[in-house]
Amino acid sequence: MQPYTVFPDKPIMDNGPMARTFLSMDIDDFHHACRYVHELPYGYNSDREDPMILFKEKMGSCTTKHAVIATLATELEIAIDKHIGIYAMIEALVTGTKPILDRYNLPYLPMVHCFLVFEDQRVDLSEGNQNGKNGPIDDFLYTEKVTANISGKDEYLLYRKALNAHILPRLEFDGIAIKTILKAREEGITLLRANIQK
Repeated sequence: MQPYTVFPDKPIMDNGPMARTFLSMDIDDFHHACRYVHELPYGYNSDREDPMILFKEKMGSCTTKHAVIATLATELEIAIDKHIGIYAMIEALVTGTKPILDRYNLPYLPMVHCFLVFEDQRVDLSEGNQNGKNGPIDDFLYTEKVTANISGKDEYLLYRKALNAHILPRLEFDGIAIKTILKAREEGITLLRANIQK
């Protein structure tokens, strides 16, 4: 992943609700907006479907942080897209993963993370945050471009589709049912939430 400074900088003009929100906070250029979002504490918002929840709760997850900046980029006509990726969650990346893998007999736990893409550069505005992980995610099993404010339901459906098409056919998942991965995923989400509090 690259720092947000790989993005082109641009003055924020009153081109939409996201731009107006940043301007109301005296944030008047794109890089400053990225820095503001990156420096906000990492946390799971109460309503990920609300595009302004990050400002109301003064924190955000990879989902809401990247939704805000991708939306602002669209308003400013900067060619930045939000992508989701499925990564291999293991003990080295997320402390406490091994018991889950052992319980479900999995080689790793396929989990969703999101990031921004400009040209061929990937940027994660939650990298370096207290986000439940021991380091950055640089390798993905599968990635796909999505809308900035993809709903939780649509993201879950995309995840299931990617599991069936791209993850389960892998040799290391031979004989493992999708329902096993989905049950383990719920425990993985609980673990990540718990790790943020530590």
